[in-house]
Amino acid sequence: MQTPSPGHPIVVQLLEAPFQPLELLAVWQRSLGPAATAAESHFIGRVRPTTATGAPLETLELEHYPGMSEAQLRALAETCATRHGAGAVLVAHRVGRIGPGEAIVLVAVQADRRGPALRCVQELLEDLKHHAPFWKREWSGGSGTWVAGNTPL
Repeated sequence: MQTPSPGHPIVVQLLEAPFQPLELLAVWQRSLGPAATAAESHFIGRVRPTTATGAPLETLELEHYPGMSEAQLRALAETCATRHGAGAVLVAHRVGRIGPGEAIVLVAVQADRRGPALRCVQELLEDLKHHAPFWKREWSGGSGTWVAGNTPL
């Protein structure tokens, strides 16, 4: 198991307002300085336009427990960064009400090679999907339904 490169942070942000993923990514990149590492991988996830049952989605509501959620996301990011030797990690995740097509998650990883960067992003996304303390409710037709499981890869 490798350790993250010293001096490169793990940044976790829970955002209640819509965000522009590429703008947030650019701010994070600037904060790390020029040529921090040789490889970088990103993932931007957006809210689907339909519910799990295929009905039109009005909005997705994501609830969380402030403080605990950030700590859990940081722990997941640190574990992945250590396992893959990542130099820096950014996790930005929406909470609250999110409309179809809006960005819900941004994960970015810097590493010394593309393989570790790509693997770290993929593993971290799966960890977020299955272990992040979020409760989801899909709103359609004026009523909300709590989501019991996770969507497939």
